[in-house]
Amino acid sequence: MMYSSRRKPVLYFKEDRRLLSRKCTVFKLFGLCMLLVTGSLLWMQLSCSGDVGRTEVDLRVQNQPYPQERQPSSADDPSWGPHKMALIVPFRERFEELMVFVPYMHAFLNKKKIRHKILVINQVDHFRFNRASLINVGYSESGNDTDYVAMHDVDLLPQNEALDYGFPAEGPFHVASPDLHPLYHYKTYVGGILLLSKQHYRMCNGMSNRFWGWGREDDEFFRRLRTAGLKLFRPSGIKTGYETFRHIHDPAWRKRDQKRIAAQKQEQFKVDPEGGLTNLRYKVESRQEVTISGAPCTVIGAELECDLGDTPWCQFS
Repeated sequence: MMYSSRRKPVLYFKEDRRLLSRKCTVFKLFGLCMLLVTGSLLWMQLSCSGDVGRTEVDLRVQNQPYPQERQPSSADDPSWGPHKMALIVPFRERFEELMVFVPYMHAFLNKKKIRHKILVINQVDHFRFNRASLINVGYSESGNDTDYVAMHDVDLLPQNEALDYGFPAEGPFHVASPDLHPLYHYKTYVGGILLLSKQHYRMCNGMSNRFWGWGREDDEFFRRLRTAGLKLFRPSGIKTGYETFRHIHDPAWRKRDQKRIAAQKQEQFKVDPEGGLTNLRYKVESRQEVTISGAPCTVIGAELECDLGDTPWCQFS
């Protein structure tokens, strides 16, 4: 409140000045200021409520990882073609990424009219993480209604709609190729996202079950592809470079899965002809049909088995 330099503040109760101390006057002025501020904020909220509501909606849309247009809720529309993909996600303790991944990929594939079902294979045993075995489980549990698989990491989201997720009739199709993947750029890399027909996956006898812990299983699988006589294909004409994918890997360091074992390291340089689908041992502990932000997926709790005499590195140390 502003006053002229020629005047002093006028007390409200001139007739009883003695009852007003300096302390009481300061308190009342403070209370009046607070009342004015509260009234102003209330008036602004009431007068701008429409604009504020629109702003909140805009922010929610902006934070969506993928433009959520009106998509068919079903992922199995026969009019989209004769082929259907089993999108296999090897999984353990990556819930934040999964909450983003499932609705994102459902919308992405629907927009491309790719028939699909998402299978999250959750490792529920107490061994080290085994990505290859979980993919083998996903293949075995994918059902007869699918004819090709996508081996897909939960932390990798395609950003370019030109990427092809269609049926890989000519041979395995490596979507996350080394010249596009944000992290791995060596020529023999086949991890991240790889599409194969079920026939070709069987020709490779699946993936090796010997890799417990992080990494190396995809390097061995590259040699399986070559041994099976399959030609590997990769995207062409993609101009977005390392921005083609969004990597949403969390910063948690899982020491139990990062440990390097000398004997295991050598396994990536040779093909285990008998290891794969033929010696896969697991038990399904649970199977749940789950919907995440409107996107359906099947979560399979898989308990893997390990021969401690043959592969002692499957245990946590």
